[in-house]
Amino acid sequence: MINLTTFLFISGGEIFFILLIVVMVFGAKNIPEIARGLGKGMRTLKDATNDIKTEITKSAERNGLDTSITQDVNEELKKVKDDLEDFTGSVRRKL
Repeated sequence: MINLTTFLFISGGEIFFILLIVVMVFGAKNIPEIARGLGKGMRTLKDATNDIKTEITKSAERNGLDTSITQDVNEELKKVKDDLEDFTGSVRRKL
């Protein structure tokens, strides 16, 4: 099984050390601004990806292409996500 103290091959001490370096380099006041900027950037990327997907789907429907395969792929992805949630649910720390 997965050891709770190591996540992505990084132990708790290493995470603490990385956070300490981040605080020293950027300062405690700037960390929320950096996190906010990263969040906005990720949201922008997600929105752009969704826009591209909808444009491709609309274009395919206008040209008479079969888009049912995307529904099948989405269903399979949902199954994998659910299985992963079931697996990681037992590994996550209970609060």
